[in-house]
Amino acid sequence: MTGLLTRMSPQTLRIVALLAVLMAVLLFFATQIDNYLTGRLFNRISSSVAIMALIATGQTLVILTRNIDLSVGSIVGFVAFATGSLIAALPGLHPVALVLFAMGLGGLFGAANGLVVAYARIPAIIVTLATLAIFRSLLVEFSDGRSITSNTLPDWLVSFPNTTVFSIGDFDFRAGFLAAFLVVIIVHLALNKLRAARRFYAVGSNPEAAEMAGIDTKRTVFTAFVLCGMLAGLAGFMFLARFGNITVVAGFGFELKSIAAAVLGGVNIFGGSGTVIGAFIGAVLVDLIETSLVRWPLVSEFWREAVLGTLILLAVTADAILMRRLIKLRTDREAARDHERERAAERDRATHAEAGS
Repeated sequence: MTGLLTRMSPQTLRIVALLAVLMAVLLFFATQIDNYLTGRLFNRISSSVAIMALIATGQTLVILTRNIDLSVGSIVGFVAFATGSLIAALPGLHPVALVLFAMGLGGLFGAANGLVVAYARIPAIIVTLATLAIFRSLLVEFSDGRSITSNTLPDWLVSFPNTTVFSIGDFDFRAGFLAAFLVVIIVHLALNKLRAARRFYAVGSNPEAAEMAGIDTKRTVFTAFVLCGMLAGLAGFMFLARFGNITVVAGFGFELKSIAAAVLGGVNIFGGSGTVIGAFIGAVLVDLIETSLVRWPLVSEFWREAVLGTLILLAVTADAILMRRLIKLRTDREAARDHERERAAERDRATHAEAGS
């Protein structure tokens, strides 16, 4: 077991530590809630995490470049309402066209953030804090007091998230979850295989060195915000499909949950390191804690947010402790191997010296 751990990369070790924390949370609530570990829990988490997984993936791209996007919740809300209004007015619109509209609209919001952050060089936290309010105000103005209701939406849209693609026992793998997971895998592969995508890591690790290496840091930051907006737009489409009823508060609070998911998933808040797979697991962990607190009778609804924050803090701490121990274990093993090789080399030299004499 220890030999296997020492051969893992730091990112893989972090995923292992995060999965251990996830299992610990599951086991804890299993001792507190009756009939907890069932297929129903999996189905509930997989349905709700699809939206947050997309937002956390986009947030990860931005954080990798040493930035942050606080406007994603407002983007989700606006796109969900605008997409619902469009399909209600044009019920015969092709599903692919509707998805492209949602992603394109989200991308426009992301581009607005990216232009100001990348080219005007205003801190992202200031820019996106402002656009969080601006985009939400635009939604209030655009909606004019109206709400989108599920009875105005086509059946294919409302049924999409809960359509079961395949089942394993009581565990249903639904279309919404599988679609979101596919997007996460595609982004993960792009970040690991495409040279252009690796620039996010380079810019986040050392912007000055990245510029000296010929990387256009402004364009890279701008691209990260555009992609984040597009993924938030896709999440807006998923939000519309899952809930059907959209009001001006749609997506409220998603920005903080997406940041929590990314950080829990091992994405360095100072940029330069992390994976979208980790952010995906972080989104699962956040959703699991939140869902479990609703069913935990010992905690009233007035304390759930405080308990959620405490458990997230504990999860981050446990993840950090496990990560440090795993890295120390790997370092010690590698040091022991290096020491053994040096001793073997000394013995060989001594043997050759004796043979020569």
